[in-house]
Amino acid sequence: MAEVLVYVDHVDGAVRKPTLELLTLARRIGEPVAVALGNGAADTAAVLAEHGTVKVLTHEASEYADYLVVPKVDTLQAAVAVVSPAAVLVPSSAECKEIAARLALRIGSGIITDAVDLEASDEGPVATQSVFAASFTTKSRVSKGTPVITVKPNSAAVEAAPAAGAVEALEVTFGALATGTKVTGRTPRESTGRPELTEAAIVVSGGRGVNGTENFAIIEALANSLGAAVGASRAAVDAGWYPHNNQVGQTGNSVSPQLYIANGISGAIQHRAGMQTSKTIVAVNKDAEAPIFDLVDYGVVGDLFDVVPQLTEEIKAGRGPR
Repeated sequence: MAEVLVYVDHVDGAVRKPTLELLTLARRIGEPVAVALGNGAADTAAVLAEHGTVKVLTHEASEYADYLVVPKVDTLQAAVAVVSPAAVLVPSSAECKEIAARLALRIGSGIITDAVDLEASDEGPVATQSVFAASFTTKSRVSKGTPVITVKPNSAAVEAAPAAGAVEALEVTFGALATGTKVTGRTPRESTGRPELTEAAIVVSGGRGVNGTENFAIIEALANSLGAAVGASRAAVDAGWYPHNNQVGQTGNSVSPQLYIANGISGAIQHRAGMQTSKTIVAVNKDAEAPIFDLVDYGVVGDLFDVVPQLTEEIKAGRGPR
């Protein structure tokens, strides 16, 4: 069976959930071979082996932390040369999509971004994408070179599938451009105790209808009761009511949770582009003609200041959705 390279997104050896989802998809089209880079790379092996990785290629170097994405591209290019994979799978984060694009250019291959499913075919992996604000579903494959495919978080269930997970050190020679852009400082993001927005199984978002910074406490309370992440529409973040890194939409984060709850969000196409692949969508809006209701699975026509606190209390009392 052909091997499939999977780029490992981890923090000091702690593997992030989108990588484990990639391993589920990789097993549909071949045998997963993981590429783990940087501090703690070897520590990822046990978890990766539990989820179907037959081999873990590792490389630790200070360049991964000290410089921007080029060292990672150099290493993935070296891994492609060693493995000759049927495909390269990468999570669809902002950084990872840049890595994927640079890699595809380096190896002369096509790229597919933001896939939500993968399947095998005689002519190579076929990727499913949801496009044009969920108006169409497309299936496509790369016709030249080794397919490089980025996959949205929450596109597949994490499935255990024990495998060998043998660790091998990868030999890498960084190119002249690897040290071209140096990282001069980092500011840790303040922890909210909530899940990462792009990885969360549940996202609760607020829009223009929230009408102020202080009113986002209502959205946060519902999110806390559900163990959810908090999102915001472009109108809300542009008004300064919530941080820009919580924006959901075409110019913000793209999310694909199991449950998305939109509160006071009209449903402009800019917002829909960032949440259209959510599995179940619920909207609360007092305007019965709001475009968001064309997209939802469940809609509540009502004032969010009445509906959302009641829902929060019901969930806290144990009478909410299971």
